[in-house]
Amino acid sequence: MTAAERRASIGLAGIYGLRMLGLFIILPVFAIYAQHLPGGQSHLLIGIALGAYGLTQAILQIPAGWMSDRYGRKPVIYISLVLFAAGSFIAADASNIYWIIIGRVVQGAGALNAAVMALTADLTREEVRTKAMAMIGITIGITFSISMVLSPMLNSVLGVPGIFAMTGILALMALAVVKFVIPDPAITRFHSDTQASWSHFSEVLHNKDLLRLDFGIFSLHAILMSVFMQVPFVMQKDGLAVSHHWYIYLPVMLVAFVLMVPPIIIAERKAKMKQVFMLSIFLAMCAQALLMFGQNSLWGVALALLIFFTAFNVLEATLPSMISKIAPLAAKGTAMGVYSSVQFLGAFTGAAVGGALMQFVGGDSVFVFASLLLLAWLVIASTMQPPAAVRTRLYHLSGVNEAAAVELQKQLGQLQGVREAMVVAAEGIACLKVDMQGFDEAAVDKLVMKGA
Repeated sequence: MTAAERRASIGLAGIYGLRMLGLFIILPVFAIYAQHLPGGQSHLLIGIALGAYGLTQAILQIPAGWMSDRYGRKPVIYISLVLFAAGSFIAADASNIYWIIIGRVVQGAGALNAAVMALTADLTREEVRTKAMAMIGITIGITFSISMVLSPMLNSVLGVPGIFAMTGILALMALAVVKFVIPDPAITRFHSDTQASWSHFSEVLHNKDLLRLDFGIFSLHAILMSVFMQVPFVMQKDGLAVSHHWYIYLPVMLVAFVLMVPPIIIAERKAKMKQVFMLSIFLAMCAQALLMFGQNSLWGVALALLIFFTAFNVLEATLPSMISKIAPLAAKGTAMGVYSSVQFLGAFTGAAVGGALMQFVGGDSVFVFASLLLLAWLVIASTMQPPAAVRTRLYHLSGVNEAAAVELQKQLGQLQGVREAMVVAAEGIACLKVDMQGFDEAAVDKLVMKGA
């Protein structure tokens, strides 16, 4: 990476991570706080408040990306950050559960994800774009883990309203980062590898393998949110004060982060993606059973959370990789857009269903719901074909016309180890899906140099 690319990638990863911090950081403490608010006696309303951001995020994420094509990346990011800050301040000042719901809805309306991805593509060369996207992905994972630990600590000092206000202030500070740290793109254009295209929606929505993965990310985040509707009450019942919940989360998140690495390496390098994937779903299901039957012991809860978050981390990392391997090159950005929208829809659904179950059935029903959803996912995942052991490579082209692009695509597609080739003259890129082993990179470089 050049210095400018590194600065842009770090800055945009920070902006993305900051926003996710604002959404994640209340998860461990919100349900207990909200029950003391007017209207908070309804667990259903608590669940809706917890997950409301996911509904507006799911609805507006892809349109926000399209708006960034028309009006510019940074203007859309500015508006998104202001909306997120406004929602945070509304929630911080809320005197009842209904105003928190409104605040969370406004927070979710600050849907900057697609615009950030598009700006990242604008500011990085094709050869290093995968690294930039990986930096964003790693930042999200680290942010989630940090949120789980910081949340109880900050709650004891600032309270939930203070946490909301803090995230609002950080969002406003991020405006300066976007303005002064992140470079302005020389050219803003559509990127098929990172952005959704209306013309590919039908293809993506009729691809059964992609739909299986979409169901998976929906289920994973629905379960995550439902767990945080019940687990804080379980730990409190077991005698651990809310301000001390980090005693559990800190070791759990650290160990889970370490334990996730070997399975991901085995999945990617040993082409054991489906086996690792299925095992992780099964372990997540075992964790739900352990939460239900071992909830009277903090040790049992800690073990269950360790198993769950290890499985969660592995699934969270492998699902996007599988989308990339399965989606047609021309539809990759669209597939990722649908995937991300379904993820946020799952967060809303899980929180709302978890709250409804707690109110009308009982707390243990949340774990039953999560177990049944995971069982359904396990059955659905078992029918998928193992993803091919492939990776995506991007190459920059300059001055290639449509006729030359068609010919180059044909020649690239005939090379050893190339599963799929796409050359887009308008974007100046050659995108290849290639075998992990047996890929003749020298032959590709020769053709690309000739084509450029």
